[in-house]
Amino acid sequence: MTIASWTGQVGTPTRLLLLRHGQTELSVQRRYSGHGDPELTPLGHAQAAGAAARLARVPDIAAVLTSPLRRARQTAGLVAAATGAPLVVRERLIETDFGKWEGLTFLEARARDPQLHAEWLGSEDVAPPDGESFAAVGRRVAVELADVLREYPGATLVLVTHVTPIKMLLRDALQAGPGVLYRLHLDLAALSIVDFYPDGGASVRLVNDTGHHPA
Repeated sequence: MTIASWTGQVGTPTRLLLLRHGQTELSVQRRYSGHGDPELTPLGHAQAAGAAARLARVPDIAAVLTSPLRRARQTAGLVAAATGAPLVVRERLIETDFGKWEGLTFLEARARDPQLHAEWLGSEDVAPPDGESFAAVGRRVAVELADVLREYPGATLVLVTHVTPIKMLLRDALQAGPGVLYRLHLDLAALSIVDFYPDGGASVRLVNDTGHHPA
Protein backbone atom coordinates (compact mmCIF):
# COMPACT_ATOMS: atom_id res chain seq x y z
CA MET A 1 0.00 0.00 0.00
CA THR A 2 1.28 3.47 -0.95
CA ILE A 3 0.88 6.41 1.44
CA ALA A 4 1.55 9.85 -0.06
CA SER A 5 4.01 11.89 1.98
CA TRP A 6 2.60 14.96 3.79
CA THR A 7 -1.00 14.31 2.76
CA GLY A 8 -1.60 10.85 4.20
CA GLN A 9 -3.53 9.78 1.09
CA VAL A 10 -3.66 6.01 0.75
CA GLY A 11 -3.34 3.70 -2.24
CA THR A 12 -1.82 3.88 -5.70
CA PRO A 13 -3.03 7.00 -7.50
CA THR A 14 -4.20 7.29 -11.07
CA ARG A 15 -1.81 9.82 -12.54
CA LEU A 16 -3.25 12.16 -15.19
CA LEU A 17 -0.77 13.93 -17.46
CA LEU A 18 -2.94 16.78 -18.74
CA LEU A 19 -1.72 18.14 -22.07
CA ARG A 20 -3.31 21.03 -23.90
CA HIS A 21 -3.24 20.76 -27.70
CA GLY A 22 -0.73 22.73 -29.78
CA GLN A 23 -1.23 26.01 -31.60
CA THR A 24 -3.91 26.60 -34.24
CA GLU A 25 -4.65 29.66 -36.37
CA LEU A 26 -7.54 30.56 -34.08
CA SER A 27 -5.25 30.56 -31.06
CA VAL A 28 -2.77 32.76 -32.95
CA GLN A 29 -5.59 35.24 -33.58
CA ARG A 30 -6.90 34.88 -29.99
CA ARG A 31 -10.35 33.80 -31.12
CA TYR A 32 -12.82 31.66 -29.21
CA SER A 33 -12.14 28.11 -30.30
CA GLY A 34 -14.63 25.60 -28.99
CA HIS A 35 -16.30 22.93 -31.12
CA GLY A 36 -14.80 24.34 -34.31
CA ASP A 37 -12.18 22.05 -35.78
CA PRO A 38 -9.02 23.88 -36.91
CA GLU A 39 -5.83 21.89 -37.39
CA LEU A 40 -2.45 22.54 -35.84
CA THR A 41 -0.13 25.14 -37.33
CA PRO A 42 3.49 24.15 -38.09
CA LEU A 43 4.43 25.58 -34.68
CA GLY A 44 1.58 23.62 -33.13
CA HIS A 45 3.01 20.42 -34.60
CA ALA A 46 6.43 21.32 -33.19
CA GLN A 47 4.93 21.98 -29.77
CA ALA A 48 3.12 18.64 -29.88
CA ALA A 49 6.27 16.85 -31.00
CA GLY A 50 8.18 18.36 -28.08
CA ALA A 51 5.52 17.18 -25.67
CA ALA A 52 5.56 13.73 -27.25
CA ALA A 53 9.33 13.45 -26.85
CA ARG A 54 9.04 14.48 -23.22
CA LEU A 55 6.23 12.03 -22.48
CA ALA A 56 8.11 9.20 -24.21
CA ARG A 57 10.42 9.26 -21.19
CA VAL A 58 7.53 8.57 -18.80
CA PRO A 59 7.34 4.84 -18.04
CA ASP A 60 4.25 2.67 -18.32
CA ILE A 61 1.73 5.06 -19.85
CA ALA A 62 -1.42 2.95 -20.13
CA ALA A 63 -3.30 5.06 -22.70
CA VAL A 64 -3.53 8.42 -24.42
CA LEU A 65 -7.07 9.74 -24.05
CA THR A 66 -8.03 12.56 -26.39
CA SER A 67 -10.77 15.02 -27.20
CA PRO A 68 -12.44 14.21 -30.54
CA LEU A 69 -11.42 17.55 -32.06
CA ARG A 70 -8.71 17.53 -34.72
CA ARG A 71 -6.26 19.81 -32.91
CA ALA A 72 -6.30 17.48 -29.91
CA ARG A 73 -6.22 14.30 -31.98
CA GLN A 74 -3.22 15.55 -33.96
CA THR A 75 -1.39 16.33 -30.72
CA ALA A 76 -2.43 13.03 -29.16
CA GLY A 77 -1.39 11.05 -32.22
CA LEU A 78 2.20 12.22 -31.84
CA VAL A 79 2.14 11.36 -28.15
CA ALA A 80 0.71 7.89 -28.80
CA ALA A 81 3.32 7.20 -31.47
CA ALA A 82 6.15 8.31 -29.19
CA THR A 83 4.96 6.41 -26.12
CA GLY A 84 3.53 3.30 -27.78
CA ALA A 85 0.35 3.73 -25.74
CA PRO A 86 -3.06 3.17 -27.33
CA LEU A 87 -4.97 6.22 -28.49
CA VAL A 88 -8.56 6.46 -27.24
CA VAL A 89 -11.04 9.19 -28.22
CA ARG A 90 -13.16 10.39 -25.31
CA GLU A 91 -16.08 12.57 -26.37
CA ARG A 92 -16.48 14.30 -23.00
CA LEU A 93 -12.96 15.77 -23.24
CA ILE A 94 -14.20 18.18 -25.93
CA GLU A 95 -13.79 21.93 -25.38
CA THR A 96 -16.60 24.28 -24.32
CA ASP A 97 -19.19 24.97 -27.01
CA PHE A 98 -18.95 28.73 -27.52
CA GLY A 99 -22.04 28.76 -29.73
CA LYS A 100 -22.40 31.94 -31.77
CA TRP A 101 -19.14 33.30 -30.32
CA GLU A 102 -17.12 30.58 -32.02
CA GLY A 103 -14.35 32.18 -34.07
CA LEU A 104 -14.89 35.66 -32.58
CA THR A 105 -12.34 37.63 -30.60
CA PHE A 106 -13.10 38.79 -27.07
CA LEU A 107 -13.88 42.30 -28.34
CA GLU A 108 -16.08 41.01 -31.17
CA ALA A 109 -18.10 38.80 -28.81
CA ARG A 110 -18.49 41.67 -26.34
CA ALA A 111 -19.66 44.01 -29.12
CA ARG A 112 -22.15 41.42 -30.38
CA ASP A 113 -23.71 40.64 -26.98
CA PRO A 114 -22.44 43.20 -24.45
CA GLN A 115 -24.75 42.37 -21.54
CA LEU A 116 -24.59 38.60 -22.00
CA HIS A 117 -20.83 38.68 -22.39
CA ALA A 118 -20.44 40.61 -19.14
CA GLU A 119 -22.73 38.16 -17.35
CA TRP A 120 -20.81 35.22 -18.81
CA LEU A 121 -17.54 36.60 -17.45
CA GLY A 122 -19.08 36.79 -13.99
CA SER A 123 -20.87 33.46 -13.72
CA GLU A 124 -20.06 29.89 -14.72
CA ASP A 125 -23.81 29.26 -15.04
CA VAL A 126 -24.22 31.67 -17.98
CA ALA A 127 -23.81 30.23 -21.48
CA PRO A 128 -22.86 31.95 -24.76
CA PRO A 129 -25.74 32.20 -27.26
CA ASP A 130 -26.53 28.64 -28.41
CA GLY A 131 -23.48 27.50 -26.43
CA GLU A 132 -22.47 25.77 -23.22
CA SER A 133 -21.89 27.20 -19.78
CA PHE A 134 -18.72 26.45 -17.84
CA ALA A 135 -20.90 24.77 -15.22
CA ALA A 136 -22.16 22.35 -17.88
CA VAL A 137 -18.59 21.64 -18.94
CA GLY A 138 -17.70 20.99 -15.31
CA ARG A 139 -20.48 18.44 -14.96
CA ARG A 140 -19.48 16.43 -18.02
CA VAL A 141 -15.79 16.55 -17.11
CA ALA A 142 -16.65 15.29 -13.61
CA VAL A 143 -18.50 12.34 -15.17
CA GLU A 144 -15.53 11.68 -17.44
CA LEU A 145 -13.10 11.80 -14.52
CA ALA A 146 -15.16 9.29 -12.56
CA ASP A 147 -15.23 6.96 -15.56
CA VAL A 148 -11.48 7.30 -16.15
CA LEU A 149 -10.65 6.57 -12.51
CA ARG A 150 -12.91 3.52 -12.58
CA GLU A 151 -11.54 2.21 -15.90
CA TYR A 152 -7.84 2.86 -15.22
CA PRO A 153 -7.22 2.46 -11.47
CA GLY A 154 -3.63 3.13 -10.49
CA ALA A 155 -2.54 3.79 -14.09
CA THR A 156 -0.60 6.63 -15.69
CA LEU A 157 -2.60 8.30 -18.46
CA VAL A 158 -2.12 11.17 -20.88
CA LEU A 159 -5.24 13.29 -21.42
CA VAL A 160 -4.96 15.54 -24.48
CA THR A 161 -7.67 18.15 -24.30
CA HIS A 162 -8.41 21.88 -24.06
CA VAL A 163 -8.19 24.82 -21.67
CA THR A 164 -11.57 24.45 -19.99
CA PRO A 165 -11.54 20.69 -19.34
CA ILE A 166 -8.00 20.92 -17.94
CA LYS A 167 -9.00 23.81 -15.68
CA MET A 168 -11.98 21.80 -14.49
CA LEU A 169 -9.80 18.82 -13.62
CA LEU A 170 -7.33 21.04 -11.77
CA ARG A 171 -10.17 22.78 -9.96
CA ASP A 172 -11.59 19.43 -8.89
CA ALA A 173 -8.20 18.28 -7.60
CA LEU A 174 -7.64 21.55 -5.72
CA GLN A 175 -11.23 21.71 -4.42
CA ALA A 176 -11.18 25.30 -5.63
CA GLY A 177 -14.03 27.65 -6.44
CA PRO A 178 -15.12 29.00 -9.84
CA GLY A 179 -12.58 31.84 -9.66
CA VAL A 180 -9.83 29.47 -10.73
CA LEU A 181 -11.41 29.31 -14.19
CA TYR A 182 -10.76 33.00 -14.72
CA ARG A 183 -7.41 33.33 -12.92
CA LEU A 184 -5.52 30.24 -14.08
CA HIS A 185 -3.54 30.58 -17.32
CA LEU A 186 -2.71 27.53 -19.45
CA ASP A 187 -0.38 27.83 -22.41
CA LEU A 188 -0.69 25.92 -25.66
CA ALA A 189 0.81 22.42 -25.40
CA ALA A 190 1.41 22.95 -21.67
CA LEU A 191 1.64 19.98 -19.33
CA SER A 192 -0.03 19.68 -15.92
CA ILE A 193 0.02 16.61 -13.68
CA VAL A 194 -2.50 15.45 -11.09
CA ASP A 195 -2.61 12.30 -8.97
CA PHE A 196 -6.09 11.09 -8.01
CA TYR A 197 -6.08 8.62 -5.11
CA PRO A 198 -8.59 5.80 -4.57
CA ASP A 199 -9.54 7.25 -1.17
CA GLY A 200 -10.82 10.40 -2.92
CA GLY A 201 -7.77 12.57 -2.33
CA ALA A 202 -5.79 14.34 -5.01
CA SER A 203 -2.39 15.95 -5.41
CA VAL A 204 -1.53 18.54 -8.06
CA ARG A 205 2.10 17.96 -8.96
CA LEU A 206 2.65 20.31 -11.92
CA VAL A 207 0.78 23.14 -13.63
CA ASN A 208 1.36 24.76 -17.05
CA ASP A 209 4.87 23.44 -17.73
CA THR A 210 6.18 24.33 -21.21
CA GLY A 211 9.79 23.21 -20.87
CA HIS A 212 9.38 20.93 -23.88
CA HIS A 213 8.41 23.76 -26.26
CA PRO A 214 10.68 24.35 -29.27
CA ALA A 215 13.29 27.05 -28.70
